[in-house]
Amino acid sequence: MDGKPSSGERPAQAAGGIVADVGEASIITATVPGRAEGSPVVPAVEVRGARVHNLKNIDCEIPLYKLTVVTGVSGSGKSSLAFDTVYAEGQRRYVESLSAYARQFLERIEKPDVDEVAGIAPAVAIRQKNATRNPRSTVATTTEIYDYLRLLFARAGVTFCPNCQVEVHKDSVDEVADRVLAHQPIGRKFYILFEVRPTTVETKARPVGSLALPARLGEKKRAERPARAKSPSTDGGAEALKARLFSLRQIGFNRLYQDGRVFEFSNPESLLDIDFSRPVFILVDRLAISPDIRQRLIDSLELCYRETGEAVLEIVGEAGADTSERLVFNERFECKRCSKTFEDPEPRLFSFNNPYGACPRCQGFGNTIDFDLDRVIPDKGKTLGGGAVEPWTKPRYRAFQAEMKQAALAHGIPLNVPYHRLDAQQRRWLLEGGDGFPGIRGFFRHLERKKYKLHVRVFLSRYRAYTLCSACQGGRLRAEAGWVRVAGKTVNEVVRMSVEEAFRFFNELRLGPDEMAVAEKILEEIRSRLKFLYKVGLEYLTLDRLAATLAGGEAQRIQLATALGSNLVGALYVLDEPSIGLHPRDTSRLIEILKNLRDIGNTVLVVEHDAEMMREADRILDLGPGAGEHGGQVVYSGGFEGLLAHPRSLTGRYLGGQLEIPVPEERRPTGKAWLRIRGARAHNLKSVDVDIPLGLMVAVSGVSGSGKSTLVHDVLANTLLARRGELLPRADVDRVEGDAALDSVVLVDQSPLGRTPRSNPLTAIKAFDAVRMLFASTPEARKRGYAPGHFSFNIPGGRCETCQGDGTVTVEMQFLADVELVCEECRGRRFKPAVLEIHYKGKSIHDVIQMTVREALIFFAGHPRIISKLRVLDEVGLGYLRLGQSATTLSGGEAQRVRLTAHLADEATEHTLFIFDEPTTGLHFDDIHKLLTAFRKLIEAGATVLVIEHNLDVLKTADWLIDLGPEGGDAGGLVVHAGPPEEVVKNPHSHTGRYLAPYLGQRKSAARNACP
Repeated sequence: MDGKPSSGERPAQAAGGIVADVGEASIITATVPGRAEGSPVVPAVEVRGARVHNLKNIDCEIPLYKLTVVTGVSGSGKSSLAFDTVYAEGQRRYVESLSAYARQFLERIEKPDVDEVAGIAPAVAIRQKNATRNPRSTVATTTEIYDYLRLLFARAGVTFCPNCQVEVHKDSVDEVADRVLAHQPIGRKFYILFEVRPTTVETKARPVGSLALPARLGEKKRAERPARAKSPSTDGGAEALKARLFSLRQIGFNRLYQDGRVFEFSNPESLLDIDFSRPVFILVDRLAISPDIRQRLIDSLELCYRETGEAVLEIVGEAGADTSERLVFNERFECKRCSKTFEDPEPRLFSFNNPYGACPRCQGFGNTIDFDLDRVIPDKGKTLGGGAVEPWTKPRYRAFQAEMKQAALAHGIPLNVPYHRLDAQQRRWLLEGGDGFPGIRGFFRHLERKKYKLHVRVFLSRYRAYTLCSACQGGRLRAEAGWVRVAGKTVNEVVRMSVEEAFRFFNELRLGPDEMAVAEKILEEIRSRLKFLYKVGLEYLTLDRLAATLAGGEAQRIQLATALGSNLVGALYVLDEPSIGLHPRDTSRLIEILKNLRDIGNTVLVVEHDAEMMREADRILDLGPGAGEHGGQVVYSGGFEGLLAHPRSLTGRYLGGQLEIPVPEERRPTGKAWLRIRGARAHNLKSVDVDIPLGLMVAVSGVSGSGKSTLVHDVLANTLLARRGELLPRADVDRVEGDAALDSVVLVDQSPLGRTPRSNPLTAIKAFDAVRMLFASTPEARKRGYAPGHFSFNIPGGRCETCQGDGTVTVEMQFLADVELVCEECRGRRFKPAVLEIHYKGKSIHDVIQMTVREALIFFAGHPRIISKLRVLDEVGLGYLRLGQSATTLSGGEAQRVRLTAHLADEATEHTLFIFDEPTTGLHFDDIHKLLTAFRKLIEAGATVLVIEHNLDVLKTADWLIDLGPEGGDAGGLVVHAGPPEEVVKNPHSHTGRYLAPYLGQRKSAARNACP
C-alpha cells in the first residue's frame, strides 16, 4: 500500500512510540514494542481542509517513513502547506503536551487554519535561511564541535613552555616512582628528602614560581647547591627554624641530612655540625633500587609532597666516588627549566565567549576597529603636498596638513612625490610621526579623545574598518591557550582547518594510553560531527568560519548534519530546498543523506525544485496551477513518471521537455568597460585575477566552496561599497579597478520586504505616493482639507488608530499563542470611515489596495506614473498580487522580484551593478524564466547583472561565465575558465562545463519549446 512501510523498512523502536492526539482518539504513529495486534496504524500524515494563506481548503496525504517532495511555482502554497500547516501543527502539538510553565519559554505557535492533521509526528523544521547574526558563532560552535574541542584540549592537551619550548608537567608520585625504578640500576642506594624551611605557613604562602629550580630526571647536579631558602641568620629566623624542627620531630621525623651526612635528633651534639645558613633536609627514607620497593617509595614521596610539595632524591654515587646525583621533583605545574608557573588547562581557557579565555584586546571577536589606511589615503597616486591624506583636506583639519608640510621639509620628506613612490621609512614617518608631528596615528588618537562629540564620531566612521586583532592574530583566545597542544596542534590551528582536513586529522590522531582513556568518547563525538558535515557537502568550510557569513543553503545543511548526528527516529523532518548552494555534482550525495534519514525511521518532507530530487522522491506533491490566488491547489500527487504525463502540471511540462528556458541565439558582445580584480587572496582564493565585463549578464559558478561568494561579496562588493562610505571589513586584494564606470552598486537578496504588515508591493515600488496624491486631489478630499497623508496607513491622520493601520489587532494569550483578530473598529479596512467616503472612479482607497496588479492596470489607465511601475510588476509575473498584500505573506521569490521591479521602474539604473547571490532559490522553472526576463530588462537599461549561481538554466543564458575551482576549499580558489558558456564547456577541468554541455545542446529545440 502506497505510503505504508514494509516490515523491513520500519524501525523496531521508532521514537519509542510517539502518540499524536487526533480529535478524540489517540493514534499510534510508530511501531511500539508489545503493541497489541489490530491497534490502529496511520500509513500517512493526513491533511484535511488546509486553508492557510492561499491554500484552497485542500486535502493531501504525506506517506510516513517516505521521502516526499512538494513543488510548484513561487507563491503556489508550498511553504504554506509544508511549514505553516504540517510543521506548525506537529510543533504546536508537541509544545502543548508540555506544562504551562515550560510553554512560556518556548515559541508560541498559532494553530494553523486546517480542519484536521492526522497521524502527525513531532516535527523538526530545517530552513534555508541563515538566522545567525551572532558575530561569535562559528561552524565549530554551531555544530558543538568546539565544545568538545575545548574539553579535549583541557583534558588531553599538553602544555609547552613558550620560553623553552619544552613540555610542562606535574611530577605525580606514580610517575616519579616508575621513572626512578626504570632509570637507576638495581642495588643503587638513595635518600628520600625534603627541605626544612622555617615554617609551613611561610612555605604555603610563598608564590609557586619563587621556589627552587628543580632538576629533571637524568640531569646531574653536584651536591653543593646554591642556598634556596632564606638564611635564618636573624634571631627571628633562627627561632622559626627551631620551631619548625621541633614540630617535625613531634610528628616522627628523627633524622636530618646535609652534604652526605645524616644527623639524628637523639644526638644533640651532632646537630652542632649543621650549617643552618645552607639548605637542611629531613631524611624520610633510605632505600636501594629493587622491584619490590615501589609502594614504599610512593608512600615516602607522598609524605614529602604533603610537607613541602617537593621531594629530593639524593642518589648515592658508586663506591669511591665523591659526587652524588640529586633529583628534585614537585607537584607544581611549572617548566622544569625556567621555573615559569602555569595554570592547569580548563575548558573555559579555550572559550572566546568566556572572559577568562577571550583575548583581552578584542574580547574574543578576532578583530578590532581601527582607522583604515586605504580610506585615509584612497588615492596612492597623490602627493603629500597634493592632499594624499584625505582627512587633512577637510577645512576643520587643514592645520594638520600645514603642520605635516613643515615637518616633512625639516625631515627631507618630498612633498611632490606620489605616495606609492615613498620608501618604507618615509611612509612610517607619515604614519607614526616624530619630533612633535603626531602623524596619522597620532591624529586619530587625538580624535578618539573627542569622540563624545557627534560630528567627530561621524567623521571617524568614514575612515574606520575592522582589522585583524594584533594581539591574537584573529585567534580570539588569550595567549595561554596557544601553549596547549594536542598532537602538536593548538586549538587555533585545529579550527583553521577545513572540515575535510579536520576529519583526516582526528581519524589519524594517536594519543598515549592515559590520554586516550580520557579522550576516547570526546574524539568519537568530534569525528561523528565532522563525518556528517562531510556527508552534507560542507567539507570545504573551515571550522572557524563565521556562521553569519554562511549562505542560507550552507546554514541549512549544517542543521541537517546536526539532525543526522542526533540519530532521532520517528520524527517528521521538514526541509526547505536543501539543494540550494550545491553544485549539480554534489546533489546526488545530498539525496543519499535524505534517504538515510528516511531509512532509519523518519518521515522527510522537502520543498524542492531540483529535478534530480524529484526523480528520487517516493511521492511528489505539485501545487498550483498558478501563484497567489491562482494557486493553493494540489495539481498532482504521486510518482515521478505520473507527473511527466499530467496535462495540468506546469512542473511536469518542464521536466518532460514540452516547455524549457531557451538558450540565447547569440551572446551580447563585451565592450570596453571592465571591472578588474587583481591579487584576490581572501579565504581560499589564490591571488587570482578576474575581469568582469560591464553591461552584460555575468555568472560566477563553481563547486561548493570554490570561492564564489568570497570573490563576489568579500572582495568585490566589500571593496566597492567601502569606497562608497560603508563600514565593511577590508578586502584581502591588491586592487580593484574600473569601478569609475559605475554609478552605484546594489545587492539584491530574498529577505522580506518589511517587518510589519503595513509593507506591501505598492509601497515597495514607490507607487503608493502617486495613488494617495490622486485621492487627495479629488474634489471631496480638497473640500475636507485632506492631504495625501490622510490616505496613508503608516502615519496618524486618516488611518484607524485602534489597529494603527494594520487592519488586525493582536491579543496576547499568556502561555498560548497570540491571537490575531480583525479590527472591530475598521473591520479590517485600515482607515477611518470618513476617509473611506472619498472615492475615485467609484472606489475607496481600501478598494484600490485590494485590487490585483492586473486589475489596477485597467483602473489607473491614463496615469503613467502609476501604470509604468505596475506594468513592470506584471511583466515579471506578479500580476496576481494584491496592491496592499502584506509583505510578510510573500514568498522569498516574490519578494525578490518585487525588489527587482522597484529598480526596473527606476530610470536611474544605467551604470548600476546588480549583485545576486543564488537568485533562483525557491523558484520554479517558470519563475526562473520570468526572473531572466527581468534581468534582460535591467541589462537593456544599461545595468550590469552579476550572479552567483548553480542553476544550469541560468548559467546557459549568461553572456559571460567565470568558473572557479576546480574543487572546494584548499583545492579551489582558482579561475578554471572565464568566457562565454560555449568556451567553458570545452574545458576538461570544469565540473560546471561537464554538466552544462547538455543544456547548451538544447539551442536547436529552444525556439520550438520556448516558454510562452
